[in-house]
Amino acid sequence: MSEFKSEDINVLVQRKWDICVVGAGSAGFSAAISAADLGARVLLVGEGTIGGTCVNVGCVPSKAVLRAVEPIYLMEAAKRFAGISTTARIEDWSALIRQKQNLVDELREAKYIDVLNSYDTISYLQGAARFSKGRALQVGDVTIRADKIILATGAHSALPDIANIENTDFLTSTTALELEKLPSSLTIVGAGFIGAEIAQIFARAGVQVNLVSRHGLLPGIEPELSAALAGYFVEEGINLFQVKSYDRVENKGGGFVLHVMGDNGPEVINSRKLMIASGRRANTKGLNLENVGIKTRTDGSVVVNSFMGTSHKNIFAAGDITGRDQFVYMAAYGAKIAAKNALGNNLQKYDNSAMPAIVFCDPQVAFAGLSEVGARNAGYDVKTSVLTLDNLPRALAARDTRGLIKLVADQSTGRLLGAHILAPEGADSIQTAVLAIKAGMTYEELGATIFPYLTTVEGLKLAAQTFDMDVKKLSCCAG
Repeated sequence: MSEFKSEDINVLVQRKWDICVVGAGSAGFSAAISAADLGARVLLVGEGTIGGTCVNVGCVPSKAVLRAVEPIYLMEAAKRFAGISTTARIEDWSALIRQKQNLVDELREAKYIDVLNSYDTISYLQGAARFSKGRALQVGDVTIRADKIILATGAHSALPDIANIENTDFLTSTTALELEKLPSSLTIVGAGFIGAEIAQIFARAGVQVNLVSRHGLLPGIEPELSAALAGYFVEEGINLFQVKSYDRVENKGGGFVLHVMGDNGPEVINSRKLMIASGRRANTKGLNLENVGIKTRTDGSVVVNSFMGTSHKNIFAAGDITGRDQFVYMAAYGAKIAAKNALGNNLQKYDNSAMPAIVFCDPQVAFAGLSEVGARNAGYDVKTSVLTLDNLPRALAARDTRGLIKLVADQSTGRLLGAHILAPEGADSIQTAVLAIKAGMTYEELGATIFPYLTTVEGLKLAAQTFDMDVKKLSCCAG
């Protein structure tokens, strides 16, 4: 196992740094590496486990376990094909969790510790950073001198307003994926990206799952996709509860009782375990940002401009601490811009107009650009098309027509404004839509583009053609 290069603390605190990056997750590493590549001398300050959310408790562990339980569903789905009979089951959940953790440990070492050790111009200091009343940046008892500072401390799970929740031994997505024994039942509060993925993991592992939210499944995505996905979740045995409000939670009989207000009055939801996935809040507590006049929102997230600058001219911020676009690749992207702009390297703007987003449930949800409502609010005369996957040859051949593709375009120009995909292989198709949106293509141009036959991404072509024709009248390859 690699270890951090050893450096004398006295040397670190006496040196004046070009940039000090606070936070050693994906955004922090991206900022530090980008600055070092531009010739800067960088001090990276980290608190807790190096690597941040994605590799340790987010993307990597959740996607690994999602893929692990997928064959259980696929074995059942194989019965759609004549003459096929097979089964899959979990024999040792703890072995799977240990394997997941081994992967996390290996990637953290390879992509963070080893990378850090390979840069002579990046030094690492473990500890909690804060701004003193004298406006100095301090780590522990020492003061850090730096020309520029980049804040990249990430975010943490937020608690919903439920009476007695603070006295309850609830799970988070982190601790849920550390359980070495499967519970018989699990209630998840919050049906966003994290809640949806964790719900499907445990449901496919044989756990009775209750997914509870106030705003429905994956609020914010196109309603057609949300409604269809909700139907597929119910088919898999996941109980969906859309409630008006949460009342209280209590421990009872070795399990949990969640009291909610439903459409028809009070309801009670029972389970052996309870998990909270109701959102995330920026890690700004303890930084004492008020001492340097950095503006924050009511949720604590740092306000930044399009150049990733804060209200302090020498302090920038990137990643989940800004409260927007909470995806690891956007954190890294914003951090790179912050580093370049902090060093005065040809000011660059943060652009998320064609940002791809993915939920790795099954079918996968993937989208980029504007939603239908977002496009209308932006002043466009909107035109949409919806292609159900029973019109896609790939889906028909795979005997899995779950899903749909919705495109949003400008009525007057035909320019593609947004793409929204619900499909078993949808994640691998969204980048094509990203490029089309970024290039300013019209839906006619997308529909006229050559796509390979019997692929999921061909659905984008068919969805584009659906604006003006009935694709059911096309032969297989006549598009």
